Amino acid sequence: MSIIEALVLGLVQGLTEFLPISSSAHLRVVPALMGYPDPGAAYSAVIQLGSVIAVISYFWTDLLNLATGSFKAVKEGNYDSHEVRIAGGILIGTLPVCILGLLLKSMLEQDDSPLRSLYVIGTASIVMGLILFLAEKLDKQTRTMEQIGARDGLLVGLGQACALIPGCSRSGSTLTVALLLGIKREDAARFSFLLGIPAITLSGLLELKHLLSAGITSDGAMTLVAGFAVSLVVSYLAIAWLLRYLKSHSTIVFVIYRVLFGIVTLYTAMHATP
Repeated sequence: MSIIEALVLGLVQGLTEFLPISSSAHLRVVPALMGYPDPGAAYSAVIQLGSVIAVISYFWTDLLNLATGSFKAVKEGNYDSHEVRIAGGILIGTLPVCILGLLLKSMLEQDDSPLRSLYVIGTASIVMGLILFLAEKLDKQTRTMEQIGARDGLLVGLGQACALIPGCSRSGSTLTVALLLGIKREDAARFSFLLGIPAITLSGLLELKHLLSAGITSDGAMTLVAGFAVSLVVSYLAIAWLLRYLKSHSTIVFVIYRVLFGIVTLYTAMHATP
């Protein structure tokens, strides 16, 4: 992989990790459309660490308040404080993707896995886009971040587990479930971002460990660093933009994009060289 290809993939990762359009799908489809080799699941997972650092940086104050507030509330026996409920929701919501990730680990790590098929990606993008459209049409977003609890965390976490299938979108799946639970768009996005931190971090660190154990060339290290750096900067900007956008706009533009992206992906799969 050249540095240019790494920069392009870092840009794609940064733009798509937190928008509800699937980063894993774009990291598979964009190289196919541009004639690049498939970067593979391992490379994709490692450059996601740039997105993790971006979301931690953006929500650093929130995370600090959440940690200190939870510690204080538990110490006082106040288990119904909103900090404890949100922290509990994040912990419980992380379990489904960890359990399923371990069960499907061997399949997910294969670069030629059926789950990375363009047919699967295209279909998942369209189906999940239509479900997001349904969530918008129900239009019952009245609950705030402070009202989120363990049950919400578990259900949104199950949505996050669906994103093990490229094309479903971690951000899109969690945002969709949160909207169906009646959580306001901006707060749904915030919880989605916070919920993703443990899972994306664990996945990226595990793949990084595997890459380092297998050995990596200086050129390979350079492409990883380049993709990581671009991913970090662009992810931070994407988070800020999306939260601002969702204050006064619906997610319909992403629904339209997902359906069109799915159609293009399926078309590409049908006309790909055997």
